[in-house]
Amino acid sequence: MPVHKTKKPVKAKTGTQTSARKNGKQPIAKNGRSAKPGPPSPSAEAKAQYTAFERGIALLHKRSFRDAKEMFEKARRGPSAEIAVNATTHVRMCERRLAAPAPEPKSAEERYNYAIALINLRNLEPARRHLATALEMEPRADHLHYAMGVCLALSGDPHGAYDSLRRAIELQPRNRMVARQDSDLEGISHQPLFNRLLYPE
Repeated sequence: MPVHKTKKPVKAKTGTQTSARKNGKQPIAKNGRSAKPGPPSPSAEAKAQYTAFERGIALLHKRSFRDAKEMFEKARRGPSAEIAVNATTHVRMCERRLAAPAPEPKSAEERYNYAIALINLRNLEPARRHLATALEMEPRADHLHYAMGVCLALSGDPHGAYDSLRRAIELQPRNRMVARQDSDLEGISHQPLFNRLLYPE
């Protein structure tokens, strides 16, 4: 029988893998499977966008429409198109809430509720006026004195805030515990006068 000559193995040409990549083909790993890249990690911009949107939702639930609008403005400039669209919708929602004229409150309770909404928006001067009118109508309402104390504290009037909070506690002692946990009073609660009022024991 004629002896067949053994063919020499053909060496792969240099640049084969490079050509495969140029042609859009996946490079082959040693085990014969396609080498797939790992999932990309979320970027810092995407995380910041998501965080801003979540904060906007929380502020919206608290009816802090102005601060919520700022968060949604940040969120709609992020890389996620879906979050950006939702954020734009919420920006418009906040704008409608801020632009809508509120009905003029009449009773003391209506003025109180309106003043609380204004305090949350940090519109402190009109909030103080509504609370003052409400107190003229119901001078022994402890929650009105308490709200006035918070409003004056945020306005930078610690003496007026002290008088209002002291009266609120006199009318209803449980207001002392409420004031201890009120974040709006953190700016003045460390002062000795307020410390003695909130922690008399």
